[in-house]
Amino acid sequence: MNKLKTGLNLSDLTLGIELGSTRIKGVIIDQDNHTIASNDFVWENEFHDGIWTYDLNDAWEGIQAVFSMLKKKMQTKYGIELNTIGAIGISGMMHGYLPFDKKGHQIARFRTWRNTTTEEAAHELSELLQFNIPHRWSVAHLYQAILNQEEHVENLDYLTTLSGYIHWKLTGKKVLGVGDASGMFPIDSSIGDYNEEMSDQFNRLIQKHGYNWEFKEVFPKVLLAGEDAGELTAEGAKLIDPTGTLQAGIPLCAPEGDAGTGMVATNSILEQTGNVSAGTSIFSMIVLEKPLSDYYPEIDIVTTPDGKDVAMVHCNNFTSDINAWTQLFKEVVDLLGFETKESELFEKLFKQALKADKDIGQLVHCNYYAGEPITDTNEGRPLFARMPDSDFNLANFMKSQIYSALATLKIGMDLLTEKEQVKISSIVGHGGFFKTEYVGQKLMADALEVPITLMSTAGEGGAWGIALLAQYHLRKASYESLDIFLKKSVFKDIKGEELHPTIEGIADFKIYMKRYHAFLDVERKAIEVLI
Repeated sequence: MNKLKTGLNLSDLTLGIELGSTRIKGVIIDQDNHTIASNDFVWENEFHDGIWTYDLNDAWEGIQAVFSMLKKKMQTKYGIELNTIGAIGISGMMHGYLPFDKKGHQIARFRTWRNTTTEEAAHELSELLQFNIPHRWSVAHLYQAILNQEEHVENLDYLTTLSGYIHWKLTGKKVLGVGDASGMFPIDSSIGDYNEEMSDQFNRLIQKHGYNWEFKEVFPKVLLAGEDAGELTAEGAKLIDPTGTLQAGIPLCAPEGDAGTGMVATNSILEQTGNVSAGTSIFSMIVLEKPLSDYYPEIDIVTTPDGKDVAMVHCNNFTSDINAWTQLFKEVVDLLGFETKESELFEKLFKQALKADKDIGQLVHCNYYAGEPITDTNEGRPLFARMPDSDFNLANFMKSQIYSALATLKIGMDLLTEKEQVKISSIVGHGGFFKTEYVGQKLMADALEVPITLMSTAGEGGAWGIALLAQYHLRKASYESLDIFLKKSVFKDIKGEELHPTIEGIADFKIYMKRYHAFLDVERKAIEVLI
């Protein structure tokens, strides 16, 4: 192996690639789990024929662009050619629908987590299994396609997620990390695999519709963190690096979803710990001490990458409306002949929100670009309303926007804490929402009524998390479990900054929530009449 100028060996480094909702990001970390190179590629979902989707060619373009930029950084910074590496990990947006036939051809457009067109299937499956099957889960998309009598289902040979697809093309292995798999179909955490009783029930259900394939024939094999997930093939190496520089034979860890990598990146895989990932969508992950007493449409049960049960409150909508308004404000600034960076504008607008009035001037937003199952809306209509006598100023406007983005998460979290008495000592926050110092952390703490902790690694996100899982894959023989690896190797010297909610802040958010609940009736009417 070539050695870096720093004395590090390429075999000690790992590469994490995450395909997020707006960015494809690559991170290289050293044996001390520090980021030594990173880069990203911007991509966007598209709305085609009523479906939120991405073109998979764009995924490969993004991966290749990210790797090319990482190669240049490694050459420039360390004087070394990135022709191999210790291990690679692939992460991606969870859920969704990526079906393939026996020849490996994609037979239907990729349906992402953002689609909420599976209400009939999700409801029927939840009733059958007595387990919440959310609209965005892969099995819900599959069964809805069956109910819709879509022709492509006849040719189905393999169904996977985005991370599972990329991993399959790189290694030839049809596998999936347990955390990502838990967003396809319910997992039995006692065995770390799909729930056998439920998969048998599903088999009997699809047989009634005339299909002769069985559940385990078309779903990926489930792997726990650290288990063998294959190696980079020559064909896979060319998909990452078309120049042919990258060598085959590099081990890959199990591919994981963005929820699992978020838990790893925030050291939130033990009971009573939790994290919130806040970006285009927002979701909280609370590791459970015991199973919930009932199932709720608002709460998903998924797992950590090592197979522990997690209560997940997932909201399809978070920053999209804030981003849109910020872009409008930037147009105004540009029109006046001033230049400002978008990141600087975001920071100033977020800080302005802290100057808002107690009742936020009676302003109210609904940030729904897409449907939101938690509030029983199957489409989105971004809305803003104010009273004739509202105090309509920038501070109130921005705080209303941020509160609106947090409101749906709060509805789901209240079920856990009030109905199930789930104890949460602290939540670790990560994602773009927290880039502006203090603001997002404070407003979320007040909204959820729980301390929010930010770590110095908060901005690294899921790409760093999957790079850590690749490191664990390399070094698992030295650690008895994933949580021990995180505790002793990754987070031993990382301290978080914890911010507690305030009485005044909690009261302000409760005032807003009363208005927000009433405004949801307006949102539902808007979906009905604005076509």
